[in-house]
Amino acid sequence: MIRSDIKSIALGGLGATFVMTLLMLIAPVMGMPKMWIGNMLAHFLRVPVYVGWIVHFIIGTLIAGNYVFLFSVRFHFAPALKGLVFSLIPFLMAQTLIFPMMGAGFFSARTPAPFLFALGSLIGHLVYGAVLGYLVAELRTTGSATNEQPGL
Repeated sequence: MIRSDIKSIALGGLGATFVMTLLMLIAPVMGMPKMWIGNMLAHFLRVPVYVGWIVHFIIGTLIAGNYVFLFSVRFHFAPALKGLVFSLIPFLMAQTLIFPMMGAGFFSARTPAPFLFALGSLIGHLVYGAVLGYLVAELRTTGSATNEQPGL
């Protein structure tokens, strides 16, 4: 079970972070402000931009671990819905703790377009959560089916 959990955390976290990141990168095309969190992290941590993006993916994977071990086992409803509900936790943490620490202010108040930036963050986190919930459930299902076969 632990092996399956680690696989679902790694692949689910990376997959969900990847989809969220794609959404962030195309956000300006949809009229949303530029929300390149990897660049923001790099500036905050005083590291090269590529390190900021790596940190972003590491954070997404660590959050997936919290989802798998602390959240998904406690609630019994559709996986994507479970992920959506869970995603409100990292969204609120980002808007009330992380972004203020990085200079963006409480609920993005110090950004050029606070409402749009906070809304974009919410949408990104909701997408992350839905994808995470779905992927973790799928990976657990396929992982348990594979583990039940003799010789594997």
